[in-house]
Amino acid sequence: MWTTPYRRSHRHIRKDAMRRISVVGCPGAGKTAFARQLADRLDVPRLELDSIFHLANWTELPGDEFERRTADVAKSDGWVIDGNYSRVRDQVVWPTADTVVWLDLPRRVVMTQLLRRTLRRVLTREELWNGNRERVPNLMSWDPHRSILRWGWTRYTPYRERYAAAMNDPAWDHLRFVRLRTVREAARFLDATASTDDQASTAPPSRIARPGAGRSAS
Repeated sequence: MWTTPYRRSHRHIRKDAMRRISVVGCPGAGKTAFARQLADRLDVPRLELDSIFHLANWTELPGDEFERRTADVAKSDGWVIDGNYSRVRDQVVWPTADTVVWLDLPRRVVMTQLLRRTLRRVLTREELWNGNRERVPNLMSWDPHRSILRWGWTRYTPYRERYAAAMNDPAWDHLRFVRLRTVREAARFLDATASTDDQASTAPPSRIARPGAGRSAS
């Protein structure tokens, strides 16, 4: 297992070093924006787990079908999959991944991003997946299963403990773990990742969207 905090000395990371990447982190960390840019740079498909798990009217995709649809992507030779769902992460995604990028931002940053994102979605009635939208009553709910804000707050520590433990778990010895602790580190990592022609990217410096995107379950 490689546990790789980002270092400025990394010039770039070639496509052949990372081909199947799992992007994880707390809600509001910016997983989807990060995964989108990473997949573009590596020229591989991207799957946002939220987009297939949440059916219309917030109905949840049955577990077996969730695994099957995730496996359809994971069996290819290159992809970026973002999300924390333990069922598909442990059974489908991580067994076939070569790299896990963990966006481990401070709680204050995550919650600020999450609040801004949620307010924007509520005010603009932004469509998320399959016609779903954030519901105004949920914004004030104290139930973490209804409120993404409450979910993000209560799941912050469990997610950090889970991924810190996974970095030292022999079951995942085949994985390279990259732990990014700030928005700046995440942007620099993207800028250090080789573009589709296997050269260091000459694109303008990356900007990780504030706030992050995606509602993820455990």
